[in-house]
Amino acid sequence: MATEIAKDPIDAHRTAAERGGDSGRNPRWKRVEPWTRQLTIRGVTASIIIGSVYSVIAMKLNLTTGLVPNLNVSAALLAFIFVRTWTKTLQKAGFVTKPFTRQENTMIQTCAVACYSISVGGGFASYLLGMNRKTYELSGVNTEGNSSYSVKEPGLGWMTGFLFVVCFVGLFVLIPLRKVMIVDLQLTYPSGLATAVLINGFHTQGDEMAKKQVKGFMKYFSFSFLWALFKWFFSGKDKCGFSEFPTFGLKAWKQTFFFDFDATFVGAGMICSHLVNLSLLLGAVLSYGLMWPLLDRVKGRWYPESLVESDMKSLYGYKVFLSVALILGDGLYNFIKILISTIASVHHRVKKAKTGTGLDDKEKPATEEKQDEMFLRETIPLWLGLVGYLAFATISTVAIPQMFPQLKWYFVITAYILAPSLAFCNAYGAGLTDINMAYNYGKVALFILAAISPKHDALIAGLAGCGLIKSVVSVACILMQDFKTAHLTSTSPRAMFVSQLIGTAVGCVTAPLSFFLFYKAFDVGNPDGEFKAPYALIYRNMAILGVEGVSALPKHCLQICYGFFGFAIGVNLVKDVGGGRVGKWMPLPMVMAVPFLVGGYFAIDMCLGSLIVFVWGKLNREKAEMMVPAVASGLICGEGLWTLPAAVLALAKINPPICMNFVPS
Repeated sequence: MATEIAKDPIDAHRTAAERGGDSGRNPRWKRVEPWTRQLTIRGVTASIIIGSVYSVIAMKLNLTTGLVPNLNVSAALLAFIFVRTWTKTLQKAGFVTKPFTRQENTMIQTCAVACYSISVGGGFASYLLGMNRKTYELSGVNTEGNSSYSVKEPGLGWMTGFLFVVCFVGLFVLIPLRKVMIVDLQLTYPSGLATAVLINGFHTQGDEMAKKQVKGFMKYFSFSFLWALFKWFFSGKDKCGFSEFPTFGLKAWKQTFFFDFDATFVGAGMICSHLVNLSLLLGAVLSYGLMWPLLDRVKGRWYPESLVESDMKSLYGYKVFLSVALILGDGLYNFIKILISTIASVHHRVKKAKTGTGLDDKEKPATEEKQDEMFLRETIPLWLGLVGYLAFATISTVAIPQMFPQLKWYFVITAYILAPSLAFCNAYGAGLTDINMAYNYGKVALFILAAISPKHDALIAGLAGCGLIKSVVSVACILMQDFKTAHLTSTSPRAMFVSQLIGTAVGCVTAPLSFFLFYKAFDVGNPDGEFKAPYALIYRNMAILGVEGVSALPKHCLQICYGFFGFAIGVNLVKDVGGGRVGKWMPLPMVMAVPFLVGGYFAIDMCLGSLIVFVWGKLNREKAEMMVPAVASGLICGEGLWTLPAAVLALAKINPPICMNFVPS
């Protein structure tokens, strides 16, 4: 749930790289295959393999910290490595292969990202898992509003069905606005732009760079996988092994400050910006280094000493609700800011269109005109979007109340009436800022439904409604970002749309399977275990707040929450008002909230990744820019893939033979 930051000024996005990485001289304009040939069997096969692997990796990150970096660039790189290796191997064996084009690369990336995005945003570590009995118990059995009948245990069948009925709606909602948002309004979509620049670069810089990236990826993939295997032998029991190594001493270890030797988080840190990683570290220092030790001293005065620490009326309640305050403060500020900027921008552009001045006073370069022509050549029929949206919305209106009787059919219909305007606002805002606000739209739905539903239905209705709105809005935004990539790589929008359909369908199957791989093999949701799933608890307690209001908070927690809520808004104000010199040093409150529940160990891992990128960039900037995505992808995929055999061993009751731990002398 990382917040992506737009790195480029909004009005400075028409660069040579965007035009194809070659200042318009690239010969790709001459021959572009029809959309039916851009979709290939090898491309779909590669997409399914990459998407499935990334589903497992994203699920692991989701269930451990809830923070998943943007893996789009990594997926594009892996697609390039996969197919290029495939074609070279077949050529050496004497087979004639079809050339690997940037359009096929884009299609694979789109399909793979659509697949793993279901693991990220499908609610397995947040609103869906927040319904289970363990999260109910962690939220406090005696907490008002946290009723025992507001429980729904995870199930492969209903989870898969829920994803199929809610995710496909979002694919059709903004189809009629494709030309308006990409060509007419010329929205930036920085993530889609960055992916397009990378893919264009792959196909213009020759085989030498490709060989180096493949070699780097395989080297660090092998190291990461073998290192994860080695670590497994020493983790015989809980609190054992390298993942609990007291790097900075036992006192710091008790406050979760240690390096846990997890290559996945080091790789994730290499992908995330320095600001994200430093915000995580600041959040860890503020919570486990300062706030929790201070709150521990008032035990017996602010909360009973007899309560266990995991009780919501004890220290754990402060951890949960202070992180909720940060998330809500940051989300509310950005929600209002992007809504205002969206309305202002639309008004400005409509006004310009009416006066006939257009968006730019000067004519578009020939390359941009050609991009527009190729993007609009193959239309997606308007009727397809309308019929698809109405059909899936109707199916959803019938099916969702069967899965969640607490969420009444008239709430579902109301949600789908409002969804197109919400999806437009979110996709437009993401085009300007690169911030996907789908989670915030989902939280708004959560609070509204929890407040207006009957008390005995409120929790489940709020959590399920949150997932419904969030899925539609998020999928629509991701599709529009992919259309931006298609526009800049001369890929057919029809091929992109079909790729997104395939990826979403595969993701609706692989994401629940990935979830149950962890859920059956490991202790998911244990606040003291590896798979804490912190957002499940956060979302359930948001719903409790929607039902009961501030009466659910521990003693004096409300006053501290006000402070953290104000801090989140103040930091964002300083960032926007203070200018680049001051604003660039402001932390990200939503990111800071993650260590409040999880701890500081993974922030140290990710900061190490940032340090590697920083030092590498100082020593050899050109090589670092080329190799960082390959090295980071190798580290993430290697240890992430070890999760599969580790889960199989755990299901087979085969435990590691050695327990390495440390005790004070």
